[in-house]
Amino acid sequence: MRCPYCQAEDDRVIDSRDTEAGAAVRRRRECNACHKRFTTYERAGRSGGLIVVKRDGARVAFDPEKVYAGIAAACGKRPIPEDVKRDIARRVEESLARQYDREVPSLAIGEEVMALLRETDEVAYIRFASEYHQFKTLGDLHRELQQMASHVRDVKDQQSLFGR
Repeated sequence: MRCPYCQAEDDRVIDSRDTEAGAAVRRRRECNACHKRFTTYERAGRSGGLIVVKRDGARVAFDPEKVYAGIAAACGKRPIPEDVKRDIARRVEESLARQYDREVPSLAIGEEVMALLRETDEVAYIRFASEYHQFKTLGDLHRELQQMASHVRDVKDQQSLFGR
């Protein structure tokens, strides 16, 4: 394992435990060269894993860490715990594995992430949606915000059907 700080390949495992209901192993490591600590996650690879079909037609292997990186970037400094971000990435991966046998369009991945971010944090959702939809103008962003606001209003109005 290469240290993310000094790139040395000499480290030791401090702690190791199962995470994600046994689907992964979390290891705390300490670099013997710079003595900084870092965490790694080990997951068993699936043979014949998903292939992502990108917008330009290119095909690449599905990488859950790329999904997580997009989620983490969208969340930025929002008060969203790390385990929630990891859980969203895990749920996206599981959902895609259930829905697709071999190839998954990158657009489907973005839709899955947006749906889960929208439930978690509206600001993170907008950040992700702005990249996903490739907003080019402020008007594009404004339309998305209006759509979100009308969706919230619709849900609130439906509650009145149940007699408050």
